[in-house]
Amino acid sequence: MINSMTGFGSREAEVKPLGKICVELRSTNHKFLEIVLHLPEGFLSLEERIKKEIEKKVKRGRIVCVVNISSAGAKSVFVNQPLLKNYIAALKKIKEQCRIKDSAALDTLIHLPGVLSSVEENIPKAKIWPHIREAANRALNDLAMMRRKEGAALAVCLAAQARALRVELEGIKARFGRVMKEKAAALKSDEERAAFLKNTDITEEIERMAFHIRNFTRRLKRSGPLGKELDFIAQEMQRESNTIGAKSCDALISGRVVQLKSRIEKIREQVQNIE
Repeated sequence: MINSMTGFGSREAEVKPLGKICVELRSTNHKFLEIVLHLPEGFLSLEERIKKEIEKKVKRGRIVCVVNISSAGAKSVFVNQPLLKNYIAALKKIKEQCRIKDSAALDTLIHLPGVLSSVEENIPKAKIWPHIREAANRALNDLAMMRRKEGAALAVCLAAQARALRVELEGIKARFGRVMKEKAAALKSDEERAAFLKNTDITEEIERMAFHIRNFTRRLKRSGPLGKELDFIAQEMQRESNTIGAKSCDALISGRVVQLKSRIEKIREQVQNIE
């Protein structure tokens, strides 16, 4: 079964007496696997571990993982005094240079970037990592389930498009056989008929297109990361349809080719969302 690249998963865990852990995962389209992590300050050392857990279950897509950890203990206030002194020195210099009489108030100083912050009680990494891993894996399971459900819906839609392509191609093939006989019979010499067949014969293109449609349908029934392979097959179908359109010597065939290309374009759009 194919998987979509779009999904969401979120899990929370209460870890006494450490506090609460929340892991949220969002997945969107991407050519490769890209993992973006947003971790609390002081927990960057866990980044590689979390990435490895994600890589076990996701093979393609852009994954944004947000981990929030709130300590059960009270928060303390931290004042960055060296930075505050630098701010005061810089403001004093500007005041003297520009001959400004007003002084910066305390409530202005504490709102300057980096001066005042809250610090949670230190949470031991060794104790909290197993809980983060468990919450992350549960969120990954939710994400995988959503991706599977959307993938199943995409597979149904793509299979229907492939069936419609086959019907259009059969119509082109039947019409082409009749048109070739009529137009070739109207030509007077063998040279004219040979030149006409060389420029307008689309038998090979029709056979190759039929093969690509069958191959595409078979691939839809397989499991694993198939998005790139399906996109390649759709590109080949698009190329054959362009050649059929360029060689067409009949208005009705040209009209069917337009429908053919339109369906292939829709397939390519949908395939972009497959893992």
